[in-house]
Amino acid sequence: MRALRLRQFQEDAGPLAHPVQPQSYISIDNFYTATVYEKGAEVIGMLKTLVGEEGYRKATDLYFERHDGQAATVENWVKCFEDTSGRDLAQFRLWYRQAGTPVVEASGKYDAAKQTYALTLKQSLQPTPGQPVKQPMQIPVRLGLVGKSGRALPLTLEGENAPGPDERVLELTAGEQRFTFVGVDEEPLLSFGRRFSAPAVFKTPQSAADRAALMARDPDSFNRWEAGQAAARSAMLAMIGGASPDPYYVDALGEVLARASDDMAFAANMLSPPLESEIAMAMEMIDPEAINAARVRLIRAVAETHREAFAALYAELAFAGSYAPDAKSAGRRALRNACLRYLTADDDEKAAELAAAHYAAAKNMTDMIAGLAALSRMVSPHSEVAFAHFHDRFAKDPLVLDKWMGLQAASSRPDTVERVKALMKHPAFDMKNPNRVRALIGAFSANQLRFHAADGAGYALVGETIRTLDKINAQVAARMAGAFETWRRFDERRQALMRRELEEIVKSPGLSSNLYEVASKMLG
Repeated sequence: MRALRLRQFQEDAGPLAHPVQPQSYISIDNFYTATVYEKGAEVIGMLKTLVGEEGYRKATDLYFERHDGQAATVENWVKCFEDTSGRDLAQFRLWYRQAGTPVVEASGKYDAAKQTYALTLKQSLQPTPGQPVKQPMQIPVRLGLVGKSGRALPLTLEGENAPGPDERVLELTAGEQRFTFVGVDEEPLLSFGRRFSAPAVFKTPQSAADRAALMARDPDSFNRWEAGQAAARSAMLAMIGGASPDPYYVDALGEVLARASDDMAFAANMLSPPLESEIAMAMEMIDPEAINAARVRLIRAVAETHREAFAALYAELAFAGSYAPDAKSAGRRALRNACLRYLTADDDEKAAELAAAHYAAAKNMTDMIAGLAALSRMVSPHSEVAFAHFHDRFAKDPLVLDKWMGLQAASSRPDTVERVKALMKHPAFDMKNPNRVRALIGAFSANQLRFHAADGAGYALVGETIRTLDKINAQVAARMAGAFETWRRFDERRQALMRRELEEIVKSPGLSSNLYEVASKMLG
């Protein structure tokens, strides 16, 4: 889901937006995309949500009975669901034909005297290239109501005789619909879009205190995590505007630490704030330096407040036994490595010593990479020693060296562009090998801070690489060009620098149809 939001939501919001079922193209190679694959998978998941487990099984059984061995179409697929469920899914087919990410907004009003909760849902879908006018979608919205005490409240719709369940799926099919729940005996918090019930942006007005309460009490794990992400995102955006770190969010992570042993993998996720690229998606005008500064400040505020708890948990999770791949062991490693991120938040020499010790003691790749990831932020002899050691140990394993290159390319260090240029001359790097290119140049182009350096050095490096790569592997070059997709959302200087690179790409002699289609669409 996080990958869907990072890659596909951005695709939907830019000049390369296209439906899950593309209607036209210059090069079909350009449609091995997050929209076709990841959003397409979510659309199938929505069908399951709408017809239920049993209905989904019946539809898939009929699909294989009818179409096994055939080149079946989307229409064939959806028709099986209509025939087994008796439902008309004509509106649902819009998910395959309309590009863009729907926004679902919820607003609720509680009437204590009548014990009712009136919920209004609105949907909107912005114009995308070639589709200026959109029709309302059929959107399954899974939700619950959570009392201030943390109690799950029954969802009984007006007109129903029996008490309703504590979770249900509402179908939003119009631009705006209203649902009234009765028998709500305390003011609720809305737990909205549970289990990511649709590939949409779910919005509801909530205070910092409400988000902190949902982080701690929501029975739905996904929405507990979502509340944490929303709280951290809101805090960082406010900090970019000059605010202090949100005390509600900082304190709520203390509760996460206190309950970390309940589900260590989940706690590790709760402790991971949104990435810089996720914050960028929430801004109209992207400011890479301000985003980086806000995220670092928030992490350091959490680390300072809960330093003793992080240190105690980090020590408690140390494991002297042999590596085990089971889920519990993986969760323990993830949580310990999340603690390491906070314990090394100051990026000073003391932090470098801890990260280096973590790397040296590691008995598996997960822990080694966590130590290196921390060191990659730091200008320290410990960092140079650890990266050299890792290189020498795995010099004959190119897939492992991909990790080594990727960590350096993703670094926030000021010398990252120069290091990437040097790595392009390393014997392990091969422009003809897509894995090497993605590991190094792909990781760098996703580096929100250094790719978007104000001097344009990052843009020039990636632009030149794309032009060279187009003559070797046009598909990979076209995919790499997506790094410039959001160029219109930066300041004038960065816009001019990125536009220049795109124009240079389009003017390249012998340009492939793959790269031309992508670059020309971005230029408009």
